[in-house]
Amino acid sequence: MARHRRGFTLLEVLIALAILSIGVLAAMRALVVVTQSAADLRDRQLAEWVAQNHLAELRALAVFPAIGTREGVAVQAETNFRWLEEVKATPNPLFRRVDVRVFLDGDDHALAQLSGYSVLPLR
Repeated sequence: MARHRRGFTLLEVLIALAILSIGVLAAMRALVVVTQSAADLRDRQLAEWVAQNHLAELRALAVFPAIGTREGVAVQAETNFRWLEEVKATPNPLFRRVDVRVFLDGDDHALAQLSGYSVLPLR
């Protein structure tokens, strides 16, 4: 009388577990990449706002910045940023070009860069 085997062999179970673990690891890796991308995108957006705020502040105060470089810090959404402002002369002496680069505090990679112009206020 022939005996029918029921169930799986140990080798079949091990192979199924290996395939399942590879799939779970791939899904976890994808989740980590998506989470990191979202955090990077958030930092870049906040840095862009810091640069926009800095240029808007120059316009609102109607200052004509001196040629040169200045640094400062800003906090946006409880995140510390460092900004670097470079003011350059233009062919028209009534205008100055203002370049603002924004970095995460303690990092040397610029997350945002924005340029604008400042005009000598009329009196």
